[in-house]
Amino acid sequence: MKRIDLDDLPPKLAALLAAAVPGEELLLVQNGAVIGRLTGAPPPPRDASQTDAPPPPEENAKEIFEQFRAMIEDEF
Repeated sequence: MKRIDLDDLPPKLAALLAAAVPGEELLLVQNGAVIGRLTGAPPPPRDASQTDAPPPPEENAKEIFEQFRAMIEDEF
């Protein structure tokens, strides 16, 4: 598969390519003839690890402290 890095392209062209919406076609034309066609793809699906945000640090610290306290109480 060939790859085009948008950072290597002129800003106007990079913006045009990045703005393609899913299903939209972008024609590549040279000397008046269509030499290629790009179709905007939907964004990749987000996996479950990205949708579940980690708890805030305060809640995480509170949970760890409660687990630690329960372990200490069980020991003594």
